[in-house]
Amino acid sequence: MMYTRRKFLSTTALAGSALAISSKLEFSNTKERSLGLQLYTFREQMQSNPLKTLEEIASLGIKKIESAKSQKGHYYGLKSQEMQTACNDLGMQLVSGHVHLDDDFDRTLEEAVEAQQAFLICSSLPTKGQSLDNYKRVAEAFNKAGEKCIAAGLRFGYHNHEYEFESDENGTVLYDLIMDETDANLVHMELDLGWVIIAKKNPLDYFKKYPGRFPLWHLKDMDLVKKQSTEFGKGGLNIREMLAHQNDSGVEHIFIEQEEYATTPFESIRYNMDYMKTL
Repeated sequence: MMYTRRKFLSTTALAGSALAISSKLEFSNTKERSLGLQLYTFREQMQSNPLKTLEEIASLGIKKIESAKSQKGHYYGLKSQEMQTACNDLGMQLVSGHVHLDDDFDRTLEEAVEAQQAFLICSSLPTKGQSLDNYKRVAEAFNKAGEKCIAAGLRFGYHNHEYEFESDENGTVLYDLIMDETDANLVHMELDLGWVIIAKKNPLDYFKKYPGRFPLWHLKDMDLVKKQSTEFGKGGLNIREMLAHQNDSGVEHIFIEQEEYATTPFESIRYNMDYMKTL
């Protein structure tokens, strides 16, 4: 009997749903939030001395790690298993990684399997163009990548910026087209809350419109005037309100990300972690 795409989705959806529910319950029931960090926050430090930097990150109370592709590869010059071991030895879990959906994606997927991470997140559109046609092509590419990831025991997703929330001449929001054209069992969205508010959208509206579609967050406060990230409580993101609606979003992993700092990445993340304890 032919193993059709429909059968593939039906047999994998149950397993994926069970994993998501388990992770969601674990996150919701944890008295002390198990917060993660997107390593782009420490991009220069990770490229110069990844092991020392991971030690410093662990000392801040970070429990989960999301890597980001750099000039030294996906793991800052470390092999995939070395990265996973380094995180585990420090009491952290390598959960996710930002990658490109390109000609090397199969090798990227193999590395993620070796690193024992759960998610591969496409960090930018694989093809350019702010048009409905391009975003439909992107959605199709995402669905195919999602199938590959499920077959390898991973989950595929996409991380937004500001520009995806632009509208075409008929008022269609391009990000919404991605949401509507992708299969929820194949494509799991990482919502960057900071870029959403810079685009003058409300994350809560997306939690309501697409409940359960956002297993990953980038928790990022934004200076609405400078349009750049800032320490928690100093920008326009109502973090307390976001957390109050986390179950609506389906979030399992929250990664703090900050790209600009008052002084240093270490001091900014320490400030952010202290802020989270007040909520």
